[in-house]
Amino acid sequence: MNYSGKIELKNMNTQLIINDKCVIGNRITLGSQCEKIEIGYGSFLGDDIYIDMPELFIGDYTTIHKGTTLHGYKKLQIGHNCWIGQSCVIDSIGGTTIGNNVGIGAYSQLWSHIKFGDKLAGCSWNSEKELIVEDDVWFVGHCIVSPIHAKKQSMLLVGGVITKDMEENHIYAGVPAKDITEKIGGQFQSKTTEEKISEFSKLYADFLQINCLNMNDYNIIIMDSTNAFDLSKWDTNNSVFFIEDRSYIPVRNNNEYKFMKYLLYDKAKFIPINNFI
Repeated sequence: MNYSGKIELKNMNTQLIINDKCVIGNRITLGSQCEKIEIGYGSFLGDDIYIDMPELFIGDYTTIHKGTTLHGYKKLQIGHNCWIGQSCVIDSIGGTTIGNNVGIGAYSQLWSHIKFGDKLAGCSWNSEKELIVEDDVWFVGHCIVSPIHAKKQSMLLVGGVITKDMEENHIYAGVPAKDITEKIGGQFQSKTTEEKISEFSKLYADFLQINCLNMNDYNIIIMDSTNAFDLSKWDTNNSVFFIEDRSYIPVRNNNEYKFMKYLLYDKAKFIPINNFI
């Protein structure tokens, strides 16, 4: 697809890779630092987004809403199925890695550096540090995040300012943010594999009904894990979903695309295994 008129390149040597099924808004600016930018399958970039760093990788089915700024001196990696609300700032001066299934609510700021005061005059507040955000982390909205390590499934409630590492499946709130997990529990609660398979099967059935489809139009294979999968029995026209691994083997057809969009972002999220065979 030709995105001429939608994307402005400040560096004409930028290597730009936009995969299929992407939706690209208007007035996307790629700054002079940009060397390689890749946007994954089925992703969405809204209007008036500014990007300026040497390398940016955005995974599949990730949404970045209007007015967001992505900038820095080092590579920024954003995983699959992420949601970034409008007018966010994500800084990668110190290096930033964002995992899969991460939610970043509107007007949030994620920082990997602190720089401004005059070092010659004696200011000692000057540092860069990698920001690491693991899978399934959720910054609810209007959050300010220092260069921390947010472990998987951790959560910062709306308006929170976090300056220390976030522990796995813990919830934080306030300014500065404090751990409130003992009061309200974690973001994720345990489910059995059987419960997950039953719920996912119903989601699939509901999707077929809503879209007036049947299993001949789009059939899937549901497995508990990759260890149980027999490649010799696989019809390569069928998507394969592994419930415990939260991964899938994509077939990249229109009905799979519709199904994945139906699942996102609050029903179920799966990570593609592109090199399974």
